Amino acid sequence: MAKFKKGKKNAQQKLNTSSLPDIVFMLLFFFMVATSMKEVTMMVKIKSPEATEVTKLEQKSLVSYIYVGKPLNARKFGSEPRIQLNDSYATVDDIESYILTERENMKEADRPKMTVSIKADYDVQMGTITDIKQALRKAQALKISYSARRANK
Repeated sequence: MAKFKKGKKNAQQKLNTSSLPDIVFMLLFFFMVATSMKEVTMMVKIKSPEATEVTKLEQKSLVSYIYVGKPLNARKFGSEPRIQLNDSYATVDDIESYILTERENMKEADRPKMTVSIKADYDVQMGTITDIKQALRKAQALKISYSARRANK
C-alpha cells in the first residue's frame, strides 16, 4: 500500500490585524462626536416665553435648573403645573434641600457663582413662580435667571 502524506489540511490562514487599531479608533471618534449627553428626562411640557433681551449663560456647569409646566402624563399626574427637579416631581418645600444638595456638589470656589435657572411654561401662573422664588430666597440662592427664547423681530 502506498503511504500518503498528511498535508496541512486543517491549517488556518492568518488574519491580518494590522488595520484593527485604526478601525477601533475610528469607531471611537464617531461615537464621541455623534453621541450627546442627556442630562434630564423631561417630565413636563415647556413652551418657553419670548423675550427681546436674551443673553446666554456663560458657565452651564454652574447652573441648576428648575422646570415648571404641565405633566406629560396628564392621566396619571393631572393637568395642573408641576415642579420638576432633576428627574422627579417635587413640591416648593423640596426646593431648599435641592439647592443645598446642588451647592454641596460644586467646588468651594464655584459656590458663590451658582445660578438657578427657572424653565417655566408660558401658561404657568405667576403665583407658582413667586413661591419658587421665595423658596430660593430661603436657600440663599439669589442669582436667578429665567429661560426664554428670542422673540422674532
